[in-house]
Amino acid sequence: MKRREFIKKSSAGGLLAGGVTTGLISAAPAVHAGTKIKWKMVTTWPKNFPGLGTGANNLARLITEMSGGRLRVKVYGAKELVPAFEVFDAVSRGAAQMGHGAAYYWKGKAPAGQFFAAVPFGMNAQEMNAWLYYGGGEKLWRDLYQRFNVIPAAAGNTGVQMGGWFNREINSVADLKGLKMRIPGLGAEVLKRAGGTPVSLPGGEIYTSLQSGAIDATEWVGPYNDLAFGLYKAAKYYYYPGWHEPGSVLEALVNKKAYEELPKDLQSIVMNACKIVNTDMLAEYTARNNAALHTLISKHKVKLRPFPDDVLKKLAQLSDEVVKEVAAKDKHAQKTYRSFMAFREQVMAWHKVSEQAFLRAREL
Repeated sequence: MKRREFIKKSSAGGLLAGGVTTGLISAAPAVHAGTKIKWKMVTTWPKNFPGLGTGANNLARLITEMSGGRLRVKVYGAKELVPAFEVFDAVSRGAAQMGHGAAYYWKGKAPAGQFFAAVPFGMNAQEMNAWLYYGGGEKLWRDLYQRFNVIPAAAGNTGVQMGGWFNREINSVADLKGLKMRIPGLGAEVLKRAGGTPVSLPGGEIYTSLQSGAIDATEWVGPYNDLAFGLYKAAKYYYYPGWHEPGSVLEALVNKKAYEELPKDLQSIVMNACKIVNTDMLAEYTARNNAALHTLISKHKVKLRPFPDDVLKKLAQLSDEVVKEVAAKDKHAQKTYRSFMAFREQVMAWHKVSEQAFLRAREL
């Protein structure tokens, strides 16, 4: 009787005072049912910049909407929380749960990462997606970033880019000597080998550097983005094709710990949202580039020029040398190089009788 009376009084006391036992039992299911998770996404792009910045915005919006608001992602442009080139570190240490950028920006941390952004004379967007999703590329990418506590995913592609803006004509390889050009990744090493001086700059600093003469040339993306940046005001010669970036992959970076703490359905939403944005961004660039190019030429009197064949041949030769040297730096880079080149060879063979053959037939 005394024992039953003690339990009764203890239970009543717990209810009146918000006792520990009662609190734990009632709170546990409420935490799981009602919790809303908030993530930060830091990017290398200027806030709301067309294509690149809005692609990051779309990714955040999709995750938020597809999760029914259970996982809310807020986007921060370059310098709002961290500088553009510190995005990878911020995600790695957990200061932000997500990032959006391009793998060649962190080549100092992982040289092999450049294969997952853009390889000169490498693969276009369609081919890169095939390698990543069905050729083992994505697994190699995730293995590479594992030691940094980061999970990567393709989250956008610009398609074949333009060769860049120049304040003088490029008629021969000799014209590249001494050229100070903003250019990232493997393309920068190729330019250096051709006698130029590559300069690393985030997007927000390109226009002023070109206008002031701090650099002689710059690549950025293509007509859609280049028009938005007003690069035609600082240089008039616009060259193609973008030999250095034939299918530039943009990456979502996800903090591994934050990702693993999500329930399975939210993990799936994050990764599938990346795939949606990856497809959507390429479609947007394909839809908007030609209209922007027409504006640059007709309204702003930009001088559109193709790179001479001998320049492209020399750059291709130098690219082979640079890529092989990067591959020799470590075992992971060598493994990635072998996978990339083998897939490139077989997809080129297929495209000769499919995409290339069709494009040629369409021009007849």
